[in-house]
Amino acid sequence: MKLFEYQAKETFKKSGIAIPKGVLIKSVSELRSAADKIGFPLVLKSQVLMGGRGKKGLIRFVKDHVDAEKNCSELFNSEFKVNTILVEEAVDIKSEIYLSVTVDPVTASHMIIACADGGVEIETLAVDSPEKIIREFVDPNYGLMPFQIKDIAFRMGIKRAVLKKFSSVLGKLYLAFLENDAELIEINPLFITRTDDVIAGDGKLSIDDNSAYRQTGYEKTREYYDSDAEYESALEGIPYLQFDGDISLMCAGAGLTTTVYDLINYEGGTVANYLEFGGPNYKKAVRAMELCLKNDSKVILVVTFGTIARADVMARGIVDAINRLNPDRPIVTCIRGTNEEEANIILKDAGLEPIYDTEEAVRKAVSIASGGSK
Repeated sequence: MKLFEYQAKETFKKSGIAIPKGVLIKSVSELRSAADKIGFPLVLKSQVLMGGRGKKGLIRFVKDHVDAEKNCSELFNSEFKVNTILVEEAVDIKSEIYLSVTVDPVTASHMIIACADGGVEIETLAVDSPEKIIREFVDPNYGLMPFQIKDIAFRMGIKRAVLKKFSSVLGKLYLAFLENDAELIEINPLFITRTDDVIAGDGKLSIDDNSAYRQTGYEKTREYYDSDAEYESALEGIPYLQFDGDISLMCAGAGLTTTVYDLINYEGGTVANYLEFGGPNYKKAVRAMELCLKNDSKVILVVTFGTIARADVMARGIVDAINRLNPDRPIVTCIRGTNEEEANIILKDAGLEPIYDTEEAVRKAVSIASGGSK
């Protein structure tokens, strides 16, 4: 679960990491009061879950009330569906640093990523000058050790005047990563001010969905998702990703779903959505198809390989979904696995053609999507 900047900063503050003074607003009418509390100049930061906000014009520096109201109104009425804005003090910046903690699956360790050149061009820097990116691997059994913090600071060229404060921030950031079951926690940029203070200028925090029972302070609301289907899928516990192609993909098993996604692309097709209704969701065919129908797709491709999840149960669910929802587009099915003979009978009785080869099913779906025969 990705959190908004203001939520990441609330986490930083609780962890003892300094952040700029800020107020969250949900309308232009709240701006003047917020600006009076903070003082000019200030920054208007759109709270949307996307990178590159500065380049998209979603972060504005303003110098007075007139300037602030004009820019605030533009942000709330932009195409990016801005619902909240963080009104924040403008910091007197001397330099910017990139700092993050994530998980490295290859080494089964935590990884600190740091760079003395932070800010909006960090992605470009990682490509053009990868030698400037510092990576430090941390054994989860021992945690981040003091000598590692010192080594990172030395390699980054941190000045003596801010060394202690920087080291404190890095240590606290790592603890926040652990305490919040994070997949990623990031400060970019970490400001070094002209008075040698160290302040988190921006923040990202992504929490492992599997830790939701522990991390109870974050409610799933519509604003976290790009579409109604994504939001409803999250509430239902059905893995779902939104795309903008022609084929709604409804599969059982994450590995199988990913494979079919690739096969569609190899055949020249495009995917409208990725939906995985295997495992605990294999009896949710009606709900899964309902979510697929929310897309403006041309065909729904259903591919399953049921072992524990029985093929006949999935077939009945798909037929039930068709009868209840009366879909307005063709359905292509490839149902394999335990009790697939019975599954085929169920599909045939419902007027569906059982396909036994996944690649054949993919080719048929791509053909339909491109205007070919059903």
